Amino acid sequence: MSDLLRLATAGSVDDGKSTLVGRLLYDTKSVLADQIDAVTRASVDRGLSTPDLSLLVDGLRAEREQGITIDVAYRYFATPQRSFVLADTPGHVQYTRNTVSGASTAQLVILLVDARKGVIEQTRRHAAVMALLGVPKLVLAVNKIDLVDDAAGVFEKIVEEFTQLTMKLGWAREDVTEIPVSALHGDNIASRSENTPYYDGPSLIEHLESVPVDADVHGRHQVGLRFPVQYVIRPRTPEYPDYRGYAGQISAGVVRPGDEVVVLPSGTRTTVERIDTADGELESAQPGLSVTLILADDVDVSRGDVIASATDAPEPIDTFDATVCWLGDKPLRAGARLLLKHGTRTTQAVVGALLERFDEQHLAADTEAESLALNDIGRVSLRVADPIVADDYRVNRHTGSFLLIDPAGGNTLAAGLVGDVLTAVEVGTEG
Repeated sequence: MSDLLRLATAGSVDDGKSTLVGRLLYDTKSVLADQIDAVTRASVDRGLSTPDLSLLVDGLRAEREQGITIDVAYRYFATPQRSFVLADTPGHVQYTRNTVSGASTAQLVILLVDARKGVIEQTRRHAAVMALLGVPKLVLAVNKIDLVDDAAGVFEKIVEEFTQLTMKLGWAREDVTEIPVSALHGDNIASRSENTPYYDGPSLIEHLESVPVDADVHGRHQVGLRFPVQYVIRPRTPEYPDYRGYAGQISAGVVRPGDEVVVLPSGTRTTVERIDTADGELESAQPGLSVTLILADDVDVSRGDVIASATDAPEPIDTFDATVCWLGDKPLRAGARLLLKHGTRTTQAVVGALLERFDEQHLAADTEAESLALNDIGRVSLRVADPIVADDYRVNRHTGSFLLIDPAGGNTLAAGLVGDVLTAVEVGTEG
């Protein structure tokens, strides 16, 4: 079992996500006493008899709603069994881009629904996004279960509908867990509640503590070395007259001195002579480490190049199909000229064709669509000015993802996944 679980929350506005996150922090004793005192005083001022735990996180949320920031907020908490990093994402439809960002590194996502509303449009949208991102584990938290009559029947109906959705989106039944909760009262959050006798599963925190997760959720050990070059180090000082190092962060694989590597896109082969860090040399380096590689030969390497394992190096590509989640206010159409950022390389890109738009509400592919609107998911063909070194997203999430950027304003317009990840989804075709 991994000692660290990366998770994210998702859900529509007013589903109680703030209260749930506050409850998780409170029940795991991850907030300071003075914070609780401040929340208690503020709750009393509002005429409440119990602390409003949403106030633990609503300060930042209010800033988002005022347009000051709409970024993902990261929360940290722990139990004796496991540590957690939680990406708290906004629920507004126009901030789906932040949900994509927060869930992109998650091993598990808690998707909230209001028991009174059930599975709604935003629920289906978020589930589709999680499926496309390859999030391996999903928890459906049916919140405010205390506010409905026939809670057992309501919960059963929501679970049935959600199960049909997730199975069509490609999840195995054992990878999805449904829990009825009341974040306000703490039912089934830290411990199982007597108020839900129809439910015999774990509490939310019990599930988070015990759920098996693959530490290599991004597939970064399934392929050989992928090392995007961030910077070429040439000190040209008397101490290091001939030093030439290539600095960056390892995005996949493991590297050791003596390994045969290839510099892409040029295809030049050489070997790794040394691995330098600020703390000295390393005998090996894993994904996520920032290091400087010293190569045995004096080869031509520039920022944006990729140093890869010679045994499974991908072919550089300048035309490819990709699945994108469109995040721009103006629709995407064929012929659009954008910037594509992949790893440390940014290059010009042209959208060759819109192959299909994915209707996440009906799990259907519209092959006649002429554009992608805000939050639409679709498959496009792309042509780039400079070849990129990418793996299929289903093989490696890190090297298979990219961003599309507005060349004029610099805004992020789309999150992209190399390959046809929609094939994992059971879709029909709109005629």
